[in-house]
Amino acid sequence: MTTTVGPQYDIDSPDNLARRRHGQAVLSRIDGHQGEAVIDSLADMNPALGHHIAAFGFGDIYDRPGLDPRSRQLVTLGALIALGGCEPQLKVHIGAALNVGISREEITEAILHAACYCGFPRAVNATFAAREVFTERDAPPAN
Repeated sequence: MTTTVGPQYDIDSPDNLARRRHGQAVLSRIDGHQGEAVIDSLADMNPALGHHIAAFGFGDIYDRPGLDPRSRQLVTLGALIALGGCEPQLKVHIGAALNVGISREEITEAILHAACYCGFPRAVNATFAAREVFTERDAPPAN
């Protein structure tokens, strides 16, 4: 039996490619190389997921007016801390928070604030994730 895939599933249509390119540009502004590495890591197994993260998550949502990049990153940090179990994504977004001008003090304060709503274990895990990101940022550049 042959199945026809409709345009909503065609991630390589001209419209979807344009959305993905736009989303990747937004992603690069916010996350630098880390976000693109996440998208690239999905290419062999689930390219549609990478497409939707870029096109929808960053192109359609992150680039909306109404919240500035700092506010969006604080919301994202709170959500990821509350979810728990997504420390790799949390690390990427801690880096993004630094990229958009959120200070280390503001990040640790956001983690402390989240502890009231999502518990100490998640805040502790988020603190360890932040420590890793801060340590990586402080390391001398590799030659």
